[in-house]
Amino acid sequence: MKFGLLPRIVAAIALGIGSGYLLPMWATRIFATFNQVFSEFLGFCIPLIIVGFVAPAIADIGAKAGKMLVATALLAYVATLCAGMLSYATGQMFFPSMITPDEFVEAEAKAVEVAPYFSVGIPPLMGVMTALVTAFVVGLGASRLKGDVMRSLLGEFRDIVDMVIRRAIVPLLPVYIFGIFLGMTAAGEVAVVLSAFFKIILVIFALHVLLLVTQYAVASLFAKGAISRNPLKLLWTMMPAYFTALGTQSSAATIPVTLERTVRMGVDKDVAGFTVPLCATIHMSGSCLKLVACAMALMLLKGMPYDFGMFMGFVAMLGITIVAAPGVPGGAVMASLGLLTSILGFSEADNALMIALYIAMDSFGTACNVTGDGALSVIINRFFAPSSAPGT
Repeated sequence: MKFGLLPRIVAAIALGIGSGYLLPMWATRIFATFNQVFSEFLGFCIPLIIVGFVAPAIADIGAKAGKMLVATALLAYVATLCAGMLSYATGQMFFPSMITPDEFVEAEAKAVEVAPYFSVGIPPLMGVMTALVTAFVVGLGASRLKGDVMRSLLGEFRDIVDMVIRRAIVPLLPVYIFGIFLGMTAAGEVAVVLSAFFKIILVIFALHVLLLVTQYAVASLFAKGAISRNPLKLLWTMMPAYFTALGTQSSAATIPVTLERTVRMGVDKDVAGFTVPLCATIHMSGSCLKLVACAMALMLLKGMPYDFGMFMGFVAMLGITIVAAPGVPGGAVMASLGLLTSILGFSEADNALMIALYIAMDSFGTACNVTGDGALSVIINRFFAPSSAPGT
């Protein structure tokens, strides 16, 4: 039987917790050794993921530069930025009363160390920020060149990175996450972590609803022609796309439904045909919201210092690095690992937890992204729909 990534991750978490109470320490250290080597390989791949995803996306946008494209890209980025700030503000308001770091500190003090037998040491080719700047320079340069050689090269490099993720990283992720929860259980920390994040997951679901209502409330202000000015009616029209995305866990696979529902709202067919496929690639509000909330919760749990400026920088860079990542399983969280480490100071174990939590909620983030695409299309329609047939 073939299982999707989400069932495998859930099974890995459950088996890891159960095995943590049964396996002897020598067996636990074997998985800790695997995790050490795998995390080093993952750290090596992070700059490649950033360059491989971001550079081709920037080159493609630049090569097709037009008013509607630029407007849609900027709107998608602003929407992602606002979602991250909404998540941060909500976390500041509620998370400190929901998360008690004293419990984790106490559990960590009593924890039994699970050390790997050895490590390999695989240094990355470049740092995260160097990779991001490189992606910008190469992507912008390729967009200005008249030839297609560089863009073709970037496209093939993206395919290589995509293949590494799909055939090497993703298949081994369940084993990696199994080892993380196995080690946490053996160390005596798993109960505190799971208790804290169960409450955070409920908050994230509520935030998704609030985000979508807000997006459609703003979109209704730009309604044109046949488009309703009732945000709840607009949101209800997009619900089939939401539930389709829950099932497919893919923005790309949901494009036909998203396009049909967007047109049904009254958006011009040509506008919808342009914005929906583009936003499926670059609009990541739901994913950004999840990443910020989970990162903030983990930092509170571990007593790590943070401030508004730190998260503002993280969200600003996140909105760029996760461009063109939706087509890859867990692509958004993979692209964000470097920022989690370089900006927020996450360790390898912290990144592993982020991967597990993100993928466990991946379908809801995808559904939020897809449904929000309709709201962005309504706004773009206000300025670019043909005046002779508004909203048709």
